[in-house]
Amino acid sequence: MTDLVIRPLVAGEESLFDSLPDPGLVGFAAFGDTYTAMAAAGEYRPEWSWVALREGKVVARAAWWAGPDDDKPMALDWFDFTDADAAVELLRTAPLRAEYSMKLPRGWRETPVVREQAQARIDAAVAAGMSVLVERYRYEWTPDCGVPERPGRLVFRPEPDDEVILEVFRRVGQGSLDAHTRRTTAESGPDAAAREELDLLRWLPSPREWWRLAYTPGGDLVGLTVPAANHSAAIVGFVGVVPEHRGNGYAYDLLVEATHLLVAEGVERIVAGTDQHNLPMAATFARAGYPIAQERIDLI
Repeated sequence: MTDLVIRPLVAGEESLFDSLPDPGLVGFAAFGDTYTAMAAAGEYRPEWSWVALREGKVVARAAWWAGPDDDKPMALDWFDFTDADAAVELLRTAPLRAEYSMKLPRGWRETPVVREQAQARIDAAVAAGMSVLVERYRYEWTPDCGVPERPGRLVFRPEPDDEVILEVFRRVGQGSLDAHTRRTTAESGPDAAAREELDLLRWLPSPREWWRLAYTPGGDLVGLTVPAANHSAAIVGFVGVVPEHRGNGYAYDLLVEATHLLVAEGVERIVAGTDQHNLPMAATFARAGYPIAQERIDLI
């Protein structure tokens, strides 16, 4: 077999990365994106974009993403191939480690060719040493969905003190259904999980002043809602209810408040997500008029 060459791109080789034949069924290609366009927009860097070549032809490729000011990748989110063995070797060889997030069409298991493409990527990532952490729903709200009416049950206040917010994350993390929170808690403890949430939200480029704590009219803390924005869209960054107030449907109030605050900022598209096994939160998004736009699988 022809020797396999695995290497990162150099500047100006974006078209080489895009030369791999791709049916466009899963990943970014399934939603009309190209590596060349995303790289031109600053989404990818050559040194974090790797290819595996046989006889000069790309047979596997992977691109890791990070924010413009980050010094290490935050996610592997472009990974496909025509040679599964080369794909596995690429992931083993590239000196980059980050969670693999694979974008998928809604109901992807219902279409055999899409399911096959997705499973091939999962199998290759697992063979390279990764494991499936969770499957998620991705929602996209637009004005056509309507702005849900505020229930009016809670009082929302900004809280500038990160130490107060950190304590809220600790409380919300107790009994959380979120797979990432549960994993970090199991591996490093609840304080680490709370700090991870805070650090991620502080990393976002949106104003810290948008965050809101929610209270009952009597002054009891109910939870936290974080309307925010990443580098490409407005998002619902976080919705969490403290354990003693769960079971009252307050997540809906928090989600609606985040929606109103973002709409007040002139936003016309809001992206959000939740783990598929988190049935209460999935039901909350449905109730608030957030349709499922995509699915996602995260591997670690």
